[in-house]
Amino acid sequence: MNALKDTLKKNLPAPVYNVLRESRDAAVRAAQWPSAAFHPWRRDSIRKLGELRDLHRGKRCFIIGNGPSLKHTDLSKLRNEFTLGQNRIYLAFPDMGFETSYYLSVNDLVIEQCADEINSLKMPRFISWRGRRWLKPQDNLFFIHTTYTGEKFAKDIRGRIWEGGTVTYTSLQVAYYLGFEQVILVGVDHNYVTQGKPNATVVSEGDDPNHFHPGYFGKGYRWQLPDLIQWEEAYRLARRTYEADGRSVIDATIGGKLRVFPRVDYDSLF
Repeated sequence: MNALKDTLKKNLPAPVYNVLRESRDAAVRAAQWPSAAFHPWRRDSIRKLGELRDLHRGKRCFIIGNGPSLKHTDLSKLRNEFTLGQNRIYLAFPDMGFETSYYLSVNDLVIEQCADEINSLKMPRFISWRGRRWLKPQDNLFFIHTTYTGEKFAKDIRGRIWEGGTVTYTSLQVAYYLGFEQVILVGVDHNYVTQGKPNATVVSEGDDPNHFHPGYFGKGYRWQLPDLIQWEEAYRLARRTYEADGRSVIDATIGGKLRVFPRVDYDSLF
């Protein structure tokens, strides 16, 4: 399929290729919609999500990424803050001395390979609807309907959410729905040592140099290479949406490479 896609992209005029791609993407989303809208597990999640809307209106929240900069960030300062952790952030919990307020994962490979660990977490968890293959309903687990395509910023996460290629963009939409007025990014390094074709699935051959823990995607783990350009497009959409509503996203990542959001000194926030 990827070979055919590359061939069409190479040989067709860009406008024609884009129409074909968008038509295919729309068809895929349409096929996903019925179960995401009407399955009993999703209906239950939609009902429970309604209770969370604007729960933290006017407050601030820290979205914690998983970059190596976390090793140089005093996360103990976040103990009494609202925090949203992602993917394998729980590997940092012993050193942090506390668990995040919320947890989110939308990547199929992460959910598949770490289902038992995610299942054991106690905080409210937001999980892609695709994750139902590996995780079952729990009182504090919310299945959210996320898609790879169909660019948008979802102010209401009970409907469809565009992933933007990165879990952090999904977290920004969840934080918006929860009502947070200011969202602060930490550990969002936006910088990867491992290089290759964006979104390609690779198998780790040793310690992970791209995240805060060497075993994050350690030897044998399957993971997808980043598409930093797509991420930046999604982040710009998030910034516009927050600022249009009088809210803000700022970046307090120590040494981070992302330049979409205003940057602030981490220690100055406390």
